[in-house]
Amino acid sequence: MDIGTGNRTAYRLLLVEDDFVISSEMKRHLEKWGYEVNCVQDFGNVLAEFAACSPHLVLMDIGLPFYNGYYWCSQIRQISQVPIIFVSSAGDNMNIVMAVNMGGDDFLTKPFEPEVLSAKVQAMLRRTYAFRDQTNLMEYQGLILDLTDASLVVKGQKLELTKNEFRILQLLFENAGKTVSREAIMKRLWDNDCFVDDNTLTVNVTRLRKKLESGGAGPLIQTKKGLGYMIGD
Repeated sequence: MDIGTGNRTAYRLLLVEDDFVISSEMKRHLEKWGYEVNCVQDFGNVLAEFAACSPHLVLMDIGLPFYNGYYWCSQIRQISQVPIIFVSSAGDNMNIVMAVNMGGDDFLTKPFEPEVLSAKVQAMLRRTYAFRDQTNLMEYQGLILDLTDASLVVKGQKLELTKNEFRILQLLFENAGKTVSREAIMKRLWDNDCFVDDNTLTVNVTRLRKKLESGGAGPLIQTKKGLGYMIGD
């Protein structure tokens, strides 16, 4: 995608800013440039909103209601290399250095002219998106499935999954709230229609459940007797 052509509607931005007036002004200005702007609503669960939005760029304030921008930047960096621009009135050298050390890509000091904001966003997107188009994440109730390395992020910690565990969980995430038949899961596991021992699936699901519960994800997978498995109500 060429950011210089005006084709910006494909770019999603996530705004992590607690000041409603400032966030509204930033959102309004950036939307005039054709960007899709999502504002974080739950500042205690920024990582889940990040995964749900799957943004191409994050605008991050430092002072936030729960934790701070440095913390959330470090959490995002565990699962994504999406560009992060810090936007803060704390523009002294110490904070700028801290922002870079925590994984930030640029720093914009408040107050600023709207045109400076959009120029920085354009420049960052132009520099970044020769490499990829999306963050490859799936989210369900704060749990984040990373499709790039087949891991599950639970409360900021990565849980490594086997190939089969990952395929099972990915299929359940794709169908959250719906029952997935055992036949559909077996087909995803082995990528063909050949008969596979039904006990093998049971063993895989049992191991996955134990791993999820020991990793802090709770009793995520439900059994629907005679039908299959599901996550969600």
